[in-house]
Amino acid sequence: MSERFTLRPTAIAGVVELVRKRMGDERGWLERMFCVDELREAGWVKPVMAINRTFTGRKGTLRGMHFQRAPMAEMKLVSCLAGEVLDVAVDLREGSPTYLNWVGVPLSSERQNSLLIPEGCAHGFQTLTDDVEMLYLHSQVYAPEAEGGLRPTDPQLAIDWPLPVTEISPRDRSHPLIAASGES
Repeated sequence: MSERFTLRPTAIAGVVELVRKRMGDERGWLERMFCVDELREAGWVKPVMAINRTFTGRKGTLRGMHFQRAPMAEMKLVSCLAGEVLDVAVDLREGSPTYLNWVGVPLSSERQNSLLIPEGCAHGFQTLTDDVEMLYLHSQVYAPEAEGGLRPTDPQLAIDWPLPVTEISPRDRSHPLIAASGES
């Protein structure tokens, strides 16, 4: 068991919430964001190949649902550094008992948590506050030719976004519906 994280499995195999344990004193605190030895137990088995930070200004914004196809499929470790989001993973692994199911986990700095998303899952989030900053660790480099996406408002997914949608990119809005595309 990790000394720096509590691991909480979700309803989708391989999607794990990690709750970080803060260590602090009168000066402030420290949280370990990543340790390969400690995260093996949660399923992180590859090197970190890219780290991205995003900012989203407006509450209610949807980003996602993004993934990369094999052989560039990636694991992600997603953390919210400022503000709060509902972070969502959708299982795209054919043959999985949870195929096309989704799980949502609120992430924020105050919750001290992250979401580990395995290969074969799409990822996205909705901002629950203004001025959200996210940090992503990726097990694979970005490959435009392997990029895929699901429409976050696809009725077949029926993701229960908690707020009315205030913004969504034209790209994310234009992903084909699952029924029309056969995407997986």
